[in-house]
Amino acid sequence: MTNKKVYRASTTAPVNIAVIKYWGKRDPRLNLPANSSLSVTLSQSDLRTHTTASCSPTYSPPDTLLLNAQPQPLSDARSQACLTSLRALRSALESSNPSLPPLSSYTLRLSSSNNFPTAAGLASSAAGFAALVRSIADLYHLPQTPTELSLIARQGSGSACRSLLGGYVAWDQGTLPDGTDSKARLVAPRSHWPEMRALILVVSAEKKGVSSTTGMQTTVQTSPMFQTRAAQVVPKAMREMETAIQEKDFEKFAKITMRESNSFHATCLDTDPPIFYLNDVSRAAIKGVEAVNEKAGRVVAAYTFDAGPNCVVYYLEDDRDVVAGAFKAVLGEKEGWVGEQGKVVKGAEGVLEGKIMETIRDGVSRVILTSVGEGPISVEDHLIDETGEIIL
Repeated sequence: MTNKKVYRASTTAPVNIAVIKYWGKRDPRLNLPANSSLSVTLSQSDLRTHTTASCSPTYSPPDTLLLNAQPQPLSDARSQACLTSLRALRSALESSNPSLPPLSSYTLRLSSSNNFPTAAGLASSAAGFAALVRSIADLYHLPQTPTELSLIARQGSGSACRSLLGGYVAWDQGTLPDGTDSKARLVAPRSHWPEMRALILVVSAEKKGVSSTTGMQTTVQTSPMFQTRAAQVVPKAMREMETAIQEKDFEKFAKITMRESNSFHATCLDTDPPIFYLNDVSRAAIKGVEAVNEKAGRVVAAYTFDAGPNCVVYYLEDDRDVVAGAFKAVLGEKEGWVGEQGKVVKGAEGVLEGKIMETIRDGVSRVILTSVGEGPISVEDHLIDETGEIIL
């Protein structure tokens, strides 16, 4: 009897926002970083990629992917590196156990959806490749650990390796030429410091003008600051940040986070031609965080920016009204406050004033309130039905 079964597995994977930034590659082909990095994995109830991986002997080549119902190429080198590695692991299982169905030989049909803007500085590629790798690994029943799978996800998107783990996650630079020691490492689980919160000020949901990949290559080739940052600045910041997280020292965490964000964007500006990921609204958000800390009389908030204009503000739950409240007083009419976390925030009037208040109010389109979260989660909510049809 001909096998017509459609095999499926679905997962959700989180966004991570780095507090020690990854920027620059020591080996572009293997996607090996020029420096180590460290991030906070964010809650999937607020930011996630949901992916269903399916395969069947009835599917016709080639492999396909839909993202938010739009076809996406899988022929690029990064995607092919992930698919080839995953198929090789499944093939090895099949060789050792001939009773297993030959899933590695079947065409893949993938469907993904994001609940946040794609390619707008919100780490969409990290969540996307983490979800792709985890869902196919589940489809293939692979025994590899998340850290082992991070070696594969890294080939698709460097920061994706950190989204395979929850909590506070490092991506070690590694030194081996083949990249087998350049992988994700758990610094601390979510349960270690669950009070960490994040307010994301979405300045723009538009696709950024200079992609991260292009920006990195240009920086490596032209920035005199780059080598100093990779060799001296980041290693020191990594040591200090890991200590801050282990000790749950928010003031130290915040100061390192802000200094590191500034260092990263200074390197972008030192690139020829300079790369401008921040805009006037971003700079007003920085001033806003400074105003919040000044009003509190201590460091209660930390800003950071990835390769885009959106501001991520870290704070602790006990300081929710002091930090998020200051922004709610200005942005209370914007989308994002109606959820469970937003409704309980009490507006703090008078903290953000004048030009800073006006620029933030006029330039921020929506807010996202979230917290430190877990790694990928296997789900039974499939985006492809039992016959292999995409569920729209």
